[in-house]
Amino acid sequence: MNTATLTSSPQESARLGALIRAHRLRIGLTQRELADLSTISVRAIRDLEQGKARRPRTDTVRLMAEALRLGPRARAALEAAAQAGRGGGRDALAEPPAPPTALHPLMGRDGEVAVLARELSRGAERLVNVVGLTGVGKTRLALEVAGRLHGEGMPVLWFAFPGRPTDYLPSADGELTVRVAAAVAALYDADTEASSHLGADEGLAGLLGDRPALLVLDGAPPGPPGAERLTRLLRDSPGLRLLVTSEQPWEAPGERIFLLSPLVVPAQDAAEPLVASSPAVRVFLDHVRRVRPEFVAGPAELERTAFLCRRLDGHPGALAAAASWLVVCDLAALCHTLDADPVPLLDHLGGAAGGEVFHRLLSDRLARLAPGPRELLAALCARAGEDFELVDITALTGRSLSECGRMLRELLISGAVRAAHEGGSSRFRVLGIVRSACPAQAASAASPTP
Repeated sequence: MNTATLTSSPQESARLGALIRAHRLRIGLTQRELADLSTISVRAIRDLEQGKARRPRTDTVRLMAEALRLGPRARAALEAAAQAGRGGGRDALAEPPAPPTALHPLMGRDGEVAVLARELSRGAERLVNVVGLTGVGKTRLALEVAGRLHGEGMPVLWFAFPGRPTDYLPSADGELTVRVAAAVAALYDADTEASSHLGADEGLAGLLGDRPALLVLDGAPPGPPGAERLTRLLRDSPGLRLLVTSEQPWEAPGERIFLLSPLVVPAQDAAEPLVASSPAVRVFLDHVRRVRPEFVAGPAELERTAFLCRRLDGHPGALAAAASWLVVCDLAALCHTLDADPVPLLDHLGGAAGGEVFHRLLSDRLARLAPGPRELLAALCARAGEDFELVDITALTGRSLSECGRMLRELLISGAVRAAHEGGSSRFRVLGIVRSACPAQAASAASPTP
């Protein structure tokens, strides 16, 4: 992170505080009464009058002026003192901090990047939670969106929760990192010291003011933060947007749930040019060339690659794991093993960030499903055929349409089930890699190996 340059004047802050105190005493208000009239906390008013809050927000000054019933000339003087206290209108951030640097290109996500970047840039959405199955590429998508917004001049604050495997180069540490960590800690811990600074001068609100900024919370834990503290953070920083990556939604007010599905795979009878341009095929071949630089994808190799991508549902994490096995086997043998049992190939042979045991992470995610959706998933894995509709679930479970709809929604959000809306109908399918991790996997049918 780039270190913030804090540009404020203690003398101007003292002048602002003196003006507020003089107007308050003139009309005979206590700090508590002024707080009630302005909806600003007593602590914030005390800090303003003592010159401790050096960069008050525009809304704070407006509310104060209205509560003090200031005329046009007195209001202008108050606003001028507040503007001077912010350093003459200069940015509190000397240079917009940048997100971490991605190590590999992003393929097949142009549509998702465009939608998220547009919504967050315009402020149409202020809380976006990118959810999806383990390894589907949530972090890489967030990096791309953050990089695009930073290119437009928006500051990007990045926080990765502990224990996350990182496949990127982090930004430099600095004072800003401490502020971001304190703000995130305050979201999750009501008793933390940081919680008292969310709207204070030394917190993110004091640093950002009203300016647009993006805060990325990568790998957020399953439990949501405190709703009141989340609301306070967004209220105190009106230009702040939150981009969260997690395995399940927060279900918070105003949350935009963005489901990230696996990559598009080539159709069974797709022509060779369409196979070669398929996002899943391109990603898989990119991974292959990292372990086998001499690899050339001729017609036979493209056919096997297309089969492999369909078998792994275009899931980026599974594709990367499968490609790592080409160090010890060829593509034909890899397809044969996948057709028989894909589970062993879901573990990446590489080390470092790519070495996590994907199958274990997948199983852990499915185990965290609520009992109803988990039982439904097992039943879907055991039934004959792959595609199904909502009415098939009601027939399978005997439950009401609303109950089945809620369970299907949870399976969709978890990433275990994929939707296809073609020809005006909505059909669904359990991912093949999920079937492999499901206890009822023996009932699932596999496609023939080419």
